[in-house]
Amino acid sequence: MMKRKSVLRSHSGIAMMALVAAMTFAATAVAARKGDSPSPGEINFVDQAGRKIMLNKVPERVAIIPPPIPPVFVSIDETTDRLVGVNRSSKMILHDGLIRKFFPNYKDIPIVGNGYMPNIESLLKVKPDLVFQWVNLGDDIITPITNAGLKVVALEGAKDRGTSLGWFRIIGRVVGNRQKAERLIAWYKAVRERIKIRTDQLADKDKLSVLYFKRFKTQFNVAGSRGFNNSDIVLAGGRNAASTIPTYYQVVDVEQILKWNPDIVFLNGFEKNLGPQDVYDNPLLADVNAVKNKRVYRVLVGAYYWDTPCQEAPLLWMWMSQCLHPELFHFDLPAEIRRAYGWIYGRTPSDRQIAHILRMP
Repeated sequence: MMKRKSVLRSHSGIAMMALVAAMTFAATAVAARKGDSPSPGEINFVDQAGRKIMLNKVPERVAIIPPPIPPVFVSIDETTDRLVGVNRSSKMILHDGLIRKFFPNYKDIPIVGNGYMPNIESLLKVKPDLVFQWVNLGDDIITPITNAGLKVVALEGAKDRGTSLGWFRIIGRVVGNRQKAERLIAWYKAVRERIKIRTDQLADKDKLSVLYFKRFKTQFNVAGSRGFNNSDIVLAGGRNAASTIPTYYQVVDVEQILKWNPDIVFLNGFEKNLGPQDVYDNPLLADVNAVKNKRVYRVLVGAYYWDTPCQEAPLLWMWMSQCLHPELFHFDLPAEIRRAYGWIYGRTPSDRQIAHILRMP
């Protein structure tokens, strides 16, 4: 866990990063503004299944099955009023995230899916104009929705952080706020580039070995070489200890963890009652470098879980790069969170809420 003074230090490059974001956003704003108030027949786009979607107006009632999408949708639409149905997993964040404070009505949105399979009866009850669903898990989870006479927009599960940029653009078109979507994309790109410029210059010997646990308490499920967790580690200036695993995630045993001997361990942000002490207290892991040097961190939770594909990923990159290389990065995270939340959610978190996000004492 980072000390208070380390997260409060200012970074000399913040002004430059903000300028890059502002310039990129300004370049897209004029074009995006045309889509902010669509007229009938104007909303048309290609979803991530390659299908042409045509809407004659901004939908008033939207149901979303993929768990990480509702908070993204809310951040771009800037309200929960349009959401009439979500996945059960999407409500897990109510236990931890500030979205419950920023948008109190989020807790009242009906559940229309459990896992990735839609509940057609529940969907029909909420009468959505549009339903979002994953495309990469097969037709079995889409066909029942279309057979019920409902219009579906297919999104691709996040193979990397770039996939979520496509989500932003599609949602921006659907709700008539392309300008907000483009601002999120500009912020993503600016923060990523600012960090990448520095970590690309690191020698291999200075890139610490990092292991991310998608699950820890019930099984040791770690991130392999595919997916956004791996790319987050690389961007922050680390080497994925599990890079030899050719899949997104894999369950491993203690012997394999000891063999990898990671310098840094990141725990997921969504397992209940999980923290670095759980790793430190495990006698089987006592010889791991990350344990001996007290460099085990639990990924932070803001309005949503930072270690999922979400609208807050640039804040994760700032925090993670600072965990790995405090000698290179000195982001003023409280200020960054306050500034970002102001334009993403239209809400300013209190000092106490920011301290909660950063797990400050």
